[in-house]
Amino acid sequence: MPSPLRLGVLISGSGRTLQNFIDLSAQGRLKARVVKVISTRPDAYGLERARAAGVPAVTVRRRDYETVEEFSDALTDELQAEDAELIAMAGFLSLYRLPDAYLGRAMNIHPALLPSFGGKGFYGDRVHQAVLDYGCKVSGCTVHFASNQYDKGPIILQKTVPVLDDDDAHALADRVFAMETQAYPEAINLFAGGRLRIEGRRVRIVEGR
Repeated sequence: MPSPLRLGVLISGSGRTLQNFIDLSAQGRLKARVVKVISTRPDAYGLERARAAGVPAVTVRRRDYETVEEFSDALTDELQAEDAELIAMAGFLSLYRLPDAYLGRAMNIHPALLPSFGGKGFYGDRVHQAVLDYGCKVSGCTVHFASNQYDKGPIILQKTVPVLDDDDAHALADRVFAMETQAYPEAINLFAGGRLRIEGRRVRIVEGR
């Protein structure tokens, strides 16, 4: 039986996605174990979730570093201290300039169907309100490999939800998040099983090894 993948999680807020990882890992439904949580905010509730689960958790604030490179180096040091094999960005709002060692080993989830409604400034309810304002009939979530640009990495998988006539941003957000709780663990399990192959902008899902 292979050991669970060592997962580092980057957060900036409540940590709902983090809690989903912790719960699924405990149930044996996630082929990964959270070994480090890093928040950009010291008051992020996700830090409490991590500590309650016995996971090492620290704060690395962007404003404490003059450059994105220095900030990114600090993140890398924290992740490598726990030998993180995969990074999962979970509501992480700062740009992390990935070192070569983590290219192809960092994922993000976005609460819309990229490339629509993505990029700098598109996060949280802003995304869902933009979807509603445009009159979209479907929305969803996108799991992608992270790159050094917001929401630009190659897409691993997407799941869709309907946009209903009486939706507001909160109602749509709840429906999308329900899909996120399925999509992100699925992508992590595929990675852990060696089933993801990046070919340029495409990610192919191959037979298990």
